[in-house]
Amino acid sequence: MAKTQDNKSKGGFVCDTVRALCEPIAAECGVEIWDVRFVKEGAEKYLRVFIDKEEGVSIDDCEAVSRALDEPLEKNDPIKEPYILEVSSPGLERELTRPEHFERFMGADIMVRLIRPMEVLGRDFSGVLTDATKDTVTITDHSGENQVTINKKDAAWIKLDDFDL
Repeated sequence: MAKTQDNKSKGGFVCDTVRALCEPIAAECGVEIWDVRFVKEGAEKYLRVFIDKEEGVSIDDCEAVSRALDEPLEKNDPIKEPYILEVSSPGLERELTRPEHFERFMGADIMVRLIRPMEVLGRDFSGVLTDATKDTVTITDHSGENQVTINKKDAAWIKLDDFDL
């Protein structure tokens, strides 16, 4: 399993720096940056840039962004150690991590995995995203009768649960 660097660490700073560098380049390629992650898997480090656009991302989009990022990343050198650059789509079960993700998918079906199970909910549950703040997410079950608010920091991940994007 990959170890993702959080925003308080060096990896978070790297991700913020790379995101700022990538956003105008991605826009020129007709896509937006969904997320940037700097992770270590085994002995390798990966810079993962997830791109998105309304009609979906193609392999050609990924290739174009990857090629467009090569020179600026080399020139600006935000990562001083060897890494592998990967550019891809966030996928159908995309992880919601940024405030704009929660805003965009308000009312959508989501899945949540908690770091530690809650007595009533367990560890994994799903429902409709009905509210989000900087620190919390509110999910309503599909019956509309039960609602739970959790702290984002207590979630291992929060993902879209929608295969009809």
